[in-house]
Amino acid sequence: MPRMIHSKYGYEPPEWVQADAQLDKWYKDKKRRAKQHGAFSLENKAKAVYQASQGDGFKLENKG
Repeated sequence: MPRMIHSKYGYEPPEWVQADAQLDKWYKDKKRRAKQHGAFSLENKAKAVYQASQGDGFKLENKG
């Protein structure tokens, strides 16, 4: 039986601990990138306004 290592998910084989560490690192980076690009920000999405009624064509304008 392989040697078990205590991790934050309990006692696991070394291969599982390495896999968990890689997944945790990937998930943390994914959340950081999404936060950088404003994926979870509703404020930035509400500011874009379509201005076709003023004859600007298809121009988007940021208000605020």
